[in-house]
Amino acid sequence: MKEELGQSTVELTALLPLLVLVALGTYAVLAAHAAHEQAGIAAEAGAIALLQDRDARAAAQDALPEAAGRRAEIEVNARRVTVAIRPAVPVLARRLTARATADAGPEPNP
Repeated sequence: MKEELGQSTVELTALLPLLVLVALGTYAVLAAHAAHEQAGIAAEAGAIALLQDRDARAAAQDALPEAAGRRAEIEVNARRVTVAIRPAVPVLARRLTARATADAGPEPNP
């Protein structure tokens, strides 16, 4: 019995890095999902602004929270609004991008 006195401490110490890795992975997935949702809402707001003959870029920017707005790239091409947001993940932010596109209907015929 005396040989097992510190066994649980050793096991917990060995599992801590794995638990930290799982927690960071979960955080990254949740942050990426939130960024995708924000991009979708902003792209839709931009498309609605196009239909109302307003500034689509400004409408998409206004639909984003302030923190996400600083990480967003908004592109307006004809009747399509594309919003790309980098999730707020410290280590992976440069490699992850959530992108959403909204169309404001068919392009007008010339």
